Amino acid sequence: MDWCHYRFRSRWDLDAPPAAVFEALADGDGYPRWWPQVREVRRIDDRTGTARFRSLVPYDLHLTVTEAGRDAARGTLRITFSGDLEGWARWTVTARGAGTRALFEQDVVARKPLLRRFAVLGRPLFRANHALMMRAGCRGLRARMLDRRPGRNPV
Repeated sequence: MDWCHYRFRSRWDLDAPPAAVFEALADGDGYPRWWPQVREVRRIDDRTGTARFRSLVPYDLHLTVTEAGRDAARGTLRITFSGDLEGWARWTVTARGAGTRALFEQDVVARKPLLRRFAVLGRPLFRANHALMMRAGCRGLRARMLDRRPGRNPV
């Protein structure tokens, strides 16, 4: 087993139309406005940028992120990244009743020396840290979708 390899899967159920959720998830520049652990995003060009993440565990992750696919008709967004983590992530946005289900899948290898050094002992903590980050992201996007409903003041 490669202790530095991680696969994550999260499901967010949101009371908003799929098109609105897709639009919010496709706007990588906007993540810091609603996802507390996405501390900074800087655009390099139309498809590439850098991002800095920090969750409960006190370390930053620095990534170069490249859009690898965007298909609004299928509700899919795919990125690849390098830096402290190397791999890919994908959002799949589908209708669920009157709302939306956003499925997040990620396959990464930790490259940051700290994560590699503590790979075996820290693995449960790193996984829990990721789960907390995803929960906070879901809460943030839910709040953003509520604020964007007709009749509400936009954020």
